[in-house]
Amino acid sequence: MPANYVISCIVRTDRLNHDRRIRSIGGVNRDGARWQIREEEAIAAIEEGRWSFYVEGDDVAVPIVVAVSKYGSKYIKGALDALHPDSLLALPGGV
Repeated sequence: MPANYVISCIVRTDRLNHDRRIRSIGGVNRDGARWQIREEEAIAAIEEGRWSFYVEGDDVAVPIVVAVSKYGSKYIKGALDALHPDSLLALPGGV
């Protein structure tokens, strides 16, 4: 079973494309240590089954999934999001 992490912040890019808007994600471990990884690392970890991620909102945990744009680019988004990664983009910036 993969380790499960809460994403509490993101680092954005200056791009407007839905599949290129997030540079990295971050959060805080249970021991209080902050973590940050690039989106590409998160995608690889999800696909390999090493880690899973979610965001908390409105008393529900929204799993983060890997999506593929119509151009074949992989990106992460909330399982309940349509095209854009709105669940992630709603988080504050920085780590």
